[in-house]
Amino acid sequence: MKLIRWGSADQEKTGVIIDDISYDTSAFGGDYNEQFFNNNGLVRLEEFVKANQGRLIEIPAGSRLGSPIARPSKIVCIGLNYADHAKETNAPMPPEPVIFMKSTTAMAGPFDDIVIPKNSVKTDWEVELAIVIGKKASYIEETEALDYVAGYVLHNDVSEREFQMERNGTWDKGKGCDTFAPLGPFLATPDEISDVNNLRLWLTVNGKMMQDGTTANFIFNIPFVVAYVSQFMTLLPGDVISTGTPAGVGLGFKPPIYLKEGDVVELGVDGLGTSRQQVKNYVKN
Repeated sequence: MKLIRWGSADQEKTGVIIDDISYDTSAFGGDYNEQFFNNNGLVRLEEFVKANQGRLIEIPAGSRLGSPIARPSKIVCIGLNYADHAKETNAPMPPEPVIFMKSTTAMAGPFDDIVIPKNSVKTDWEVELAIVIGKKASYIEETEALDYVAGYVLHNDVSEREFQMERNGTWDKGKGCDTFAPLGPFLATPDEISDVNNLRLWLTVNGKMMQDGTTANFIFNIPFVVAYVSQFMTLLPGDVISTGTPAGVGLGFKPPIYLKEGDVVELGVDGLGTSRQQVKNYVKN
């Protein structure tokens, strides 16, 4: 299945995509959140869709899409998970995954604007494949890790490099700003993806190709990452793990290139659709 959430920000309804047509599933009840995934929601939703075949209402054309999952307990990110990206940032190859957190308040819809934070001069892009956890995971083994995956989603891990790397503290400062986690357009369940470890992912800025990579170049693959993260924290249903970005980020250019107002970022991952964000400067409300 392909799950979507649609409607005004913070008032999204649930939906599904069937044969490229988007349908409202709000009559199913609830949201695509921790409770949904924890209570066998994907199976129940599939049964609901089959029982209402031919009666589901199409979502109006042009409707805003939100993140395909409601705000999770956490967004965990893996840094430097592609050798070419580590090289372009002059970072050593990590002997084990680098983990940092991204604020859940950074979540945005796939076509929402990216807002450059106040005092930012180095806002950057990062196309990533993200995992959505389907059930509680703690100290799990790599061999069973995929049993804990509910699906996959496209993620732009927007990053402020000065906040991240030049301000004293952790990477989190440059990762959790508002609008810095556009997710979607949809969540694809694992059966929709032929080989998650061999997917093309790409990103353009103003039509120019900046990133063009493949998950075949992971340093740490999906099962390893899920099992590894579960050794350090309990993963709850609906949690997101973003798996890192290939080479081509703005930081890696000489001189670096950063986003400015009016820029348009487009990105995609095989099987997970595409998203598009326009860049705007922060304006105090």
